[in-house]
Formats: sequence, structure tokens, C-alpha cells
Amino acid sequence: MTDRSEQEQRRLEELNELSKLGINAYPYKWEVDSHAADVLVAFDDGRHQPDENGEVETPLRVSLAGRIISKRVMGKASFFHLRDSSGDIQVYVRRDDLPEGWYNTVFKKLLDIGDIVGITGFAFRTKLGEVSVHVEEMTLLAKAIRPLPIEKESDGHVYNEVVDKEFRYRQRYVDLILHEDVKQVFKERARMVSAIRSFLDERDMVEVETPVLQPIYGGATARPFTTHHNALDMQLYLRIADELYLKRLIVGGFDGVYEISKDFRNEGLSRYHNPEFTMLEVYVAYKDYLWMMDLVEEMVEHAVLAVRGSTEIQVDGKTISFKRPWKRIPMIEAIQQETGHDIGGKTREELASIADGLGIAVDKSMGSGKIIDEIFGEHVEPKLIQPTFITDYPIELSPLAKRHRSKEGLVERFEAICNGKELCNAFSELNDPLDQRSRFEDQAALLAGGDEEAMQLDDDYIRALEYGMPPTAGLGVGIDRLAMLVTGQKSIRDVILFPLLRPELVEHEESE
Repeated sequence: MTDRSEQEQRRLEELNELSKLGINAYPYKWEVDSHAADVLVAFDDGRHQPDENGEVETPLRVSLAGRIISKRVMGKASFFHLRDSSGDIQVYVRRDDLPEGWYNTVFKKLLDIGDIVGITGFAFRTKLGEVSVHVEEMTLLAKAIRPLPIEKESDGHVYNEVVDKEFRYRQRYVDLILHEDVKQVFKERARMVSAIRSFLDERDMVEVETPVLQPIYGGATARPFTTHHNALDMQLYLRIADELYLKRLIVGGFDGVYEISKDFRNEGLSRYHNPEFTMLEVYVAYKDYLWMMDLVEEMVEHAVLAVRGSTEIQVDGKTISFKRPWKRIPMIEAIQQETGHDIGGKTREELASIADGLGIAVDKSMGSGKIIDEIFGEHVEPKLIQPTFITDYPIELSPLAKRHRSKEGLVERFEAICNGKELCNAFSELNDPLDQRSRFEDQAALLAGGDEEAMQLDDDYIRALEYGMPPTAGLGVGIDRLAMLVTGQKSIRDVILFPLLRPELVEHEESE
């Protein structure tokens, strides 16, 4: 434990004084029957308003609990603001309404901003017109040892921890205490996920769970996190995707399954990447990627409307509309429109030359598909602001997608791009076990050649396909990125409650 600050030492002394007075600073419960926002709304009911004589026929009696966030102490009466999960409300305290000595000794001297209290009383309106609660009973529910932060000096500079992003991500609990708008973001994220779940449930899709620990990682091109199971003495991986297990369920006879899950990819940190993230994956038998495009449009439009009340949102000063239908354009065509290069049918060497001319570095481990993906990511994707389906990808980029029914060398795949970033990825799923084995073998060659994101060969998955998987449409949606758009946030860390951060330096390390 680091040395205590002067304020923390004082609060510990207050805790000791409370104990001497026989006051338990951490009791077991408090009966809450109202919240701040409810009181503010309910008090406007005419039944609770005073008549011309100042009498109230039906006083609004309430029992609330929350944190003291401001305190204005006067002589025989004081005000403070109480914050609960719904918002803030002013509280009025009089000496004569509390047990003898409680007001002067406990409330005035031993309660601080940040402490959690329970109160009972009745609502009224002050002379200045603010709805408040007149306290009849007050109990300390939790003594806060650490004060809420305001300013801190570092390297000769004073900065505000309340707005410092690093501080807010690392101590999210403080961020939530101080910023109602942050709490609102996560409430909106929850509504978005709930809307998506109900949308899929209403279409008779079954929500399932698949393994996080996997002996063979697959379903995406990414580096995994590795761990070890001691009892079985075997190496395991944290899943990078749910795909191969969910498609096993389609083989088993489910017509439609989905999972909202945590996935893990051993990659860098950025505004759009966190190594632990949330994915929605959906698989539906007897459908193809064209059908899935229609589903995505409808589902996302439904989710945005549920959260925002409109199909339009404002992001970075831009108006983005999720109203159907969205624009659809093949990948090769999109690249030609933006770069002037027709890359269809080009050899790897020709693609490498085009990439070099566009200022894109190419190394020996990159195949044709990877080079095309780099060109697209550099010159096309950032310019796609409105929701757009990019379709028909090179086969090298999509080892789990079905070959295109009419375009040689391509697969039936789409990505939805919005505000310059991928929101979702979907295929007509490859269900030919012989073709799938060949694609896995190609990936294994790339892995051996140094491509650390290439897929492993999964014999059990191929065995499942050999029992027969019907034509299937599959989808993966980045929940965090969608939440960024829906809530208007600029960083993925602003929609993840506890994002991964670099280790925090302790004070003695900083001083060395």
C-alpha cells in the first residue's frame, strides 16, 4: 500500500471516530423504494403540490440511497446533493429532525463528499423552485476512504484527473461516479445488444455457447493467445472466433444459431482494436450471403432505432444514415473506382507492382489476396462513410467462404463498412469438405511461410463437414465497433467498461 494522502488519513480518523460513537460505517442493507429521477417526475403530480395554505394533501414520502456529491453546511440546516443510479437530487437536512448530536457530530464533521448514505423523508420544492427531499432519517451506508479526484500535480503541471482519459479508463468506477454521460453510453450499449438479441430470437434463432478454450484456434485470420492446461498437459488457445463450433451445430441439425461472445486476438491496441472484444456470430441453414445482407440491414437499422429513436446518427460531425437499403459494390470494382487500377486477374507480381506504385509496402509472406486487402484498406475503406456492403472477395482472403457461383477466383463474401471501418463480415459458407481441406492446406503453407495470422488445419471440423452441412449463411458483427457508432464514441475504449491498458506504474517506480 502506498503512503496515504492527508485527506485519506483524515477519513481514516473519521472512520475511527464513527466506530467510537457506535456507528457501523458499512451496514448490511437499506430499503430503497425510490430513485432520484422518479422523485423529480412524481413530484410534478398535482397530488403532491401544496395548496394556497401551504398544505400538502398527499406528501410524497421516499426512501433513497446514494452518494454525497456536494455538501453545503450551514448552522442548524444544510443541503447536499445525493447521486444514485438514476441521477441527482437535492437533500435538505435539519438538526432538529435527526437524533441528538447526529447533525453536529456526524453529518457536519464525519461525513464527506463520496460517502454513501440512505435517507427517508418527503419531497418538497424550495423557495428557489428546486425539488428536494426533506430528511427525517439518515444512515451512513459506506464511508469513502479515498476522496473523489479533482486536480493533481505531476511534473510541475496541474491536470484534472476527472477528464484525463488514462485515469478514467483505469479507474472506470470513478469515471462512472463522476460522469453520468459515460454511464449513459453503457446503458445505450446494453439496449443495442438487447435489441439485437430480441431481433434474432423473434426469427427463431437459438442462442448458444461455444468453448473459449480451444485445442485448435480457427474461424478467422489472427494471432491467438496461448495458455496451458495443467491436468491434461496440453496447449490451448483463447478463441479468436466462434465460427467453426457454430457451424458444427448447423451440421448437427440446428437451422439457425447465434452467439454473443468474448473473443481474443493477440494484436495491438488502437482506437478500433482491443485484444478482448465482443462479437455476434450468426449461422442460418439453407441461406446465402445475399439473404444475409438483407438481414444485416434490417437488424442494424432496428438496433439503431431502438437506441437513438432514429435511423440517423451524428459521428465526427457527419450524419450517417442506417436506413435501408445500403449501397452494395464488389471489392475489385471499389478499388478500381478509387485507384484507377483494374486488379482483376492480375498475378501476384503485378499486384505487388501496383501496390508499390500506391505507396504500400509488400513483403514476401504476402500472397495476392493479402496485397489486394492492403490496397483496399489503404485507399478504399477509409472513404466509405455511409453503410456500404463490399462484396465478392479474393479466394485467398476467405478460406471459409464458398466459391463465387459466377466469378472465377472470388468467394461469396461481404463486409459492411461504415465511417471507414469494418462492422461485419459474412459468407455463403463453404460446405464442401474436400475444398475446405484444400483451403486449410493453403493456409498451413502461408503459416509455415511466416504469416502468423494464417489458419491452422482443423481435422475435426472437416470431419463434421463430411457428415454433410447444408447451404449456410454466416455472419460476424463487431459489437464494440457498432456500439461506437450508435453511441457516437471515437474510441473502442469508450464502449468497453474495462479496456486492456499497459501496466500501471506504482509511485515508487515513478520516483526512481
